[in-house]
Amino acid sequence: MGKKTVTNPATRAGARPAWYAASPGKWRDWLTLIHPPYTAWHLSYVLVGAAMAPQFHLGRLLATLAAFALAVGLGAHALDELRGRPLGTRIPSPVLVSVAAVSICGAVVLGAFGAEQVSWALAVFIAAGVALVLAYNLELGHGRLHNDTTFALGWGSFPLVTAYYAQAATLRPAVVAGAAFAYWLARAQRVLSSQARDLRRRVLSVEGEQTYPNGTRRRISRQSLLGPLEGSLVALSWATCLLGAGLVIARTGH
Repeated sequence: MGKKTVTNPATRAGARPAWYAASPGKWRDWLTLIHPPYTAWHLSYVLVGAAMAPQFHLGRLLATLAAFALAVGLGAHALDELRGRPLGTRIPSPVLVSVAAVSICGAVVLGAFGAEQVSWALAVFIAAGVALVLAYNLELGHGRLHNDTTFALGWGSFPLVTAYYAQAATLRPAVVAGAAFAYWLARAQRVLSSQARDLRRRVLSVEGEQTYPNGTRRRISRQSLLGPLEGSLVALSWATCLLGAGLVIARTGH
């Protein structure tokens, strides 16, 4: 297979920058910005972490979900869009800056209320969350933290461990296994999404074919490469959301 790359082919006619991206438009740009399936996926780690805790408080879970929805769903994604417009939205940059600032501050305020109720040690999680969002999405330090490991820790393990602590005000050995589960699943997500993003946004053309022992030949195209990648992402996002919902339902006695 031969391929050429360009800096920003996501703008080529008819191309969507991501499989979940809506067609351009005022409210549709906002829908695209929040990465609905990915945001739901990351919030599912909050559900799993809360359900694993020895004590379960629905109110604390809802507050934790709201904080991560603000920080990840809006704040982090607004900062990401500021850097080169990878999703091609037409949301003005000052609006993105304002949304990011308000969302992250809102998450901090919710965290502070939670710390008052649970433990002031929760402030460590709040500070770590803000640092992760800024370092990863703004690619601080020349992008040294913008990698698979930071993403898997920050968008996988961190929500799960934080949700667990918000419920129990302590960490037990079981949370290590949960954090490892979230880490490896989030890492798989980034590997798949990075390949799909490369094909959609940077690859100009795809050429080649697969040849089988019986002589059958199958042409390779951008879509034939994208299909398994994005199909896996869709399946994994649904699976993780259903797992989180099922665990919470079980904890509520239903």
